[in-house]
Amino acid sequence: MLHSVCLASPLHSPKLKDSINGTSEIPNTTLLHHFTSPFELKQSVAFLIKTNKPLSLLPLSRVASICALTPDFPFAQQIFSSVDQQEVAIWNSCLRHLAEGSSLIDAVYLFHQMRSYNVSLDCFTCSFVLKACVGLRYLLHGRIVHGYIEKLGFQSNLVLLNALLHLYATCGAMADANLLFDKMPQRDVVSWNIMITQLAKKGDVDGAFELFRKMPDRNLRSWTAMITGFVHCGKAKEAIRLFVEMEETGLRANEVTVVAVFAACADLGALELGRKIHEYSNKSGFKRNVHICNTLIDMYIKCGCLEAAKAVFDEMKERTIVSWSAMIQGLAIHGHGDEALELFNEMIKMGMKPNEVTFLGILHACSHMGLINKGRELFTSMSRDYNISPQIEHYGCMVDLLSRAGLLQDAYELITSMPIKPNAVVWGSFLGGCRIQKDVKMAEEAIRQLGVLDPLNDGYYIIMSNIYAEAKRWEDAARVRKLMKDRGVKKTPGWSSITIAGATHEFVAGDDNHPQAEHIFKRWDELLEQMKSKGYVPNTSVVLLDIEENEKEKYVYRHSEKLALVFGLMNIKPGETIRIMKNLRVCEDCHAAFKVISEIVKREIVVRDRNRFHCFKDGFCSCKDYW
Repeated sequence: MLHSVCLASPLHSPKLKDSINGTSEIPNTTLLHHFTSPFELKQSVAFLIKTNKPLSLLPLSRVASICALTPDFPFAQQIFSSVDQQEVAIWNSCLRHLAEGSSLIDAVYLFHQMRSYNVSLDCFTCSFVLKACVGLRYLLHGRIVHGYIEKLGFQSNLVLLNALLHLYATCGAMADANLLFDKMPQRDVVSWNIMITQLAKKGDVDGAFELFRKMPDRNLRSWTAMITGFVHCGKAKEAIRLFVEMEETGLRANEVTVVAVFAACADLGALELGRKIHEYSNKSGFKRNVHICNTLIDMYIKCGCLEAAKAVFDEMKERTIVSWSAMIQGLAIHGHGDEALELFNEMIKMGMKPNEVTFLGILHACSHMGLINKGRELFTSMSRDYNISPQIEHYGCMVDLLSRAGLLQDAYELITSMPIKPNAVVWGSFLGGCRIQKDVKMAEEAIRQLGVLDPLNDGYYIIMSNIYAEAKRWEDAARVRKLMKDRGVKKTPGWSSITIAGATHEFVAGDDNHPQAEHIFKRWDELLEQMKSKGYVPNTSVVLLDIEENEKEKYVYRHSEKLALVFGLMNIKPGETIRIMKNLRVCEDCHAAFKVISEIVKREIVVRDRNRFHCFKDGFCSCKDYW
């Protein structure tokens, strides 16, 4: 009977009979559609032959998935042939499933199987396997597929060419990507977007922008890719300009665009635009997008609006570790270390495990609050309780904590016993502690190390010169300045900026080029009289020049942050917060002056410097102390 059935079906070849011989057990009908191995598949085939039923009853996609990666690949081919189905379509379906899932390596292997068993490949086959190659960064396999595309005559297929372009660019083979892009017989917006995105990711934002300007047509993804590229390359101003230009074309930002613009606003401290985009984001239904909320928290924190950041955090229905870490870090840099610790404890109680970034924020809080024991406890807890190995940044926080507290010897011993080679940031933190403690000897050891690790960083020389100047060692201070000159190290010019009505105004020390310079100096002189009546005495120790005292006073009176503040007082409505950005650290004299001014003018003054935020209000600063 089995023999007669075999003769009646085109599938029942001798090979198939050999394949199912020895399969003694006849399956039930459930197994017919739910076989999980080639052996069970053969049982199902035997059952169909035995019961004189057509093999088309078999789920062919399941046949393919069961045999795709096994030596029984030819058995599946015989089944497909018998039911008069184009096998390439069935294999492609299986290949697509693997390439779009988590089995990318299996997708590449299936492609190898298809080639080995002479399956006629089509453009879909090449497309799916290229997707897997991109995910795996398999450049060599991708080149093999490229060869087949040329061999099979698919070189004019734009989808495949874009897939190849994506592969080469993603794998870092930009020379090949550029060559392919230049030789493409036609390009669409996808082709241009791939090149722009990948060039920006590789750091060639100028090359990306050049292509962007040449694009015949741009879609939202084109603009977003370029805006994101500018942000990632530290060109926030260009990102904002491009976003404004995009809005003028009538395009509406999506979630990805919003995230990029928030990041740019954070870098620039562009609060007004950030608020505008926040409002747009809420109206567009993005309020529950966790990624947007996390970036929004970061934006408000870096723009000095801690309360706004808290409001976003409190309204979040779902929080990730990024949300908690951003808020903890924000509280720390704004001088609210006690709140940072409270939030950290709340996070732990809710079962959220901290990560490396979380610990960085909480250690930062301990450092600026002088919580030595708590900082040590948390540092130990990282590896003991959470299996997190401290990185160089965490050691830097601990060195900062110990040296600020006057435990320079402990800090030095930590540096010399670190399992990681200390970098310039660690030694720089130690040098800053030496400045606070006025320890010249330890500072000299730090600057000796920094001279090797980061010989062109002007900040370290300036701190060392300042340490000598405070110790009245003028010759040594002059020697450091000469060393800077001999090594070609130039002092970074200090500047401060303030944004009013969408326009950003920048000031440098002694700036007399501003259109309102004369009025600014006059207003400062008036303010200075009020400040002195409240006990303000200029701190001229920040002036590293051996000049007369009255000349030093004139020097500190014209610091860029003071000029920006006075300009803000003249042009911002009474009662509104004044926000200033400074590219370097706020000096001690300006810090003391701003506390007094905040009391006189009854205003909140927020200054973002290189290290942290200072919120001056009613004669006090949010920081525990200046340092």
